[in-house]
Amino acid sequence: MDVHESVLELIGGTPLVRLRTPGGEASAPLYAKLEYLSAGGSVKDRVGRHMVERAERDGVLRPGGTIVEATSGNTGAGLAMVAAAKGYRAVLVVPDKTSAEKIATLRGYGAEVVVRPGGLPAEDPQNVFNTAARIAEETPGGWLAGQYDNPANPGAHYATTGPEIWRQTDGRVTHLVACVGTGGTISGTGRHLKEVSGGAVRVTGADPAASVYSGGDGRPYFVEATGHVRHPETVEDVWPTSYDQNVVDEVIPVSDREALLTVRQLAREQGLMVGGSAGLAVAAAQRVAAGLGPESLVVVILPDSGRQYLSKYFNDAWLLRLGFLDGGDGAESGARVGDAVPEAVRTRPLPYVNRLATVAEALDVLRARRDRGLPGVLPAGPCPVGPGRRPTVPELAGSVSLDALAAGLEDGTVEPDALVRDHLGAPLPHFGAGESARSALAELAERGAETAVVVHDGHGVGLIGRAELHALL
Repeated sequence: MDVHESVLELIGGTPLVRLRTPGGEASAPLYAKLEYLSAGGSVKDRVGRHMVERAERDGVLRPGGTIVEATSGNTGAGLAMVAAAKGYRAVLVVPDKTSAEKIATLRGYGAEVVVRPGGLPAEDPQNVFNTAARIAEETPGGWLAGQYDNPANPGAHYATTGPEIWRQTDGRVTHLVACVGTGGTISGTGRHLKEVSGGAVRVTGADPAASVYSGGDGRPYFVEATGHVRHPETVEDVWPTSYDQNVVDEVIPVSDREALLTVRQLAREQGLMVGGSAGLAVAAAQRVAAGLGPESLVVVILPDSGRQYLSKYFNDAWLLRLGFLDGGDGAESGARVGDAVPEAVRTRPLPYVNRLATVAEALDVLRARRDRGLPGVLPAGPCPVGPGRRPTVPELAGSVSLDALAAGLEDGTVEPDALVRDHLGAPLPHFGAGESARSALAELAERGAETAVVVHDGHGVGLIGRAELHALL
């Protein structure tokens, strides 16, 4: 009988499918490894099974134990599936930017999901990693999977993903492209392919442009489950030991916009509904293939399915609000929010108050703005990192008001040397540059707000008020 004894036997063994590329026949053929066809829906199924089985052999995970992990969702799903199949309890800690579909999937497997803020420094006790470590330590029979530093993570890909690609291409693969998150996929797969090819296979990492792996400043970005964020208040930036930089020959940065539009293009033009990290990897792989001839063969790993991101990457309203779509092609036409922000303004840093500034410093800035006839309210942003920094939407986690701070000083509830971060108001509304100016004006009026942040490609590029929106109509 052609049957399987357990769902665990359905992990891996994913197919390669050729992608159409802009260069056509003149460029190297590009094949995608469809990891979303694994039993649990992602490349992390392999890691979940391998880490659990290694822990069982080492005696650190025993029958009746609890699997604990900090995850952006996919490793959690792999671990939750394995836990359900083997009879373990699973407690998974996820950042609050994790898609609703991923969280629902984890709970569907019976896992307990703990949501923590994603924008915290590494030393904060509420950081997802610190929370997971604490839960594992306090739980009888708890075992922390620790994918970022667990050798079974790259080991899973060395043992399975690499050999599969070599066999499927009959040893013809010359280039591997994969995202770099924990580093396990690219390190394990790349190491195997380099060994069996005598070092001939070239390995390229695909990385969000803001990620520190490719030289970015570590600010938040919008492609889940890849790259490396560094909070500006983190004291020591520690990279995962699962990532072996010696295996990777180059790292290509890819913007959020390019990654997300590639995701939509793959679904609409090639019938492949994949996640954001897959779009990022394909964007990088297309560049690699375009620089090669037909004698080469490029394989790109597509980590997960787009069905986990229907509320985000395939949601026009979500993309439009974050400035990744330019608008103008819907039922509502006319002036757009971005029309009120000249190009010269967009190239300058967004005015904001550093959330680590003192209240006295913030008041000086706000009073100066009001003296110039500008609103006495500003978004509160991160510590400046590099010249011309334009914060992303997640970094604008609050606002500061001249009237509110002055009132606090007067009634004694606010001290002049207190930090702004301890006295934040609600975040200012934000609108994508491509949104209708008329709709934005109506929403501002409904919310009783006077000022909003204009967003392009996820970054704040300017401030706009009701008067500017009225002038567009």
